[in-house]
Amino acid sequence: MSTHAPNESRVIPLRPQAPAPGSGGPAGAPRGPVGGPPPRAPREPLWRDLVGDVLRRERLAQERTLKDVSEAARISMPYLSEVERGRKEASSEVLAAAAQALGLGLADLLLRAGDELALHTRSRMVRGRTSPTAQYDGLCLAA
Repeated sequence: MSTHAPNESRVIPLRPQAPAPGSGGPAGAPRGPVGGPPPRAPREPLWRDLVGDVLRRERLAQERTLKDVSEAARISMPYLSEVERGRKEASSEVLAAAAQALGLGLADLLLRAGDELALHTRSRMVRGRTSPTAQYDGLCLAA
């Protein structure tokens, strides 16, 4: 029988844990409306989410099934599903095979995902975060 206390103090949570109700959180922490959760910063999209969204949208636009595309790309159907849902970070070979099965080049797939990221960034700026040239205000840039 061990006389040691449980190792709870050695566990480091991967995500910050919410403060207990009524504790008010750490001193100086930003607070939301009384009784509401604290304000959260908008989540930056992950690249794998953007690429997966592009793959799924293109597949659905072509009215093709996961099975059809996975067979054409020689990727397992469960893996392709996870890539589309942003659960897996696919290699460039897998992305190229999936894109080719959909009639796209790898560059097309990545450009579309990049456009999605740019749209997300612009929408954050429109909501009042910053202007794209704020960091250059007051600077004279020669052409």
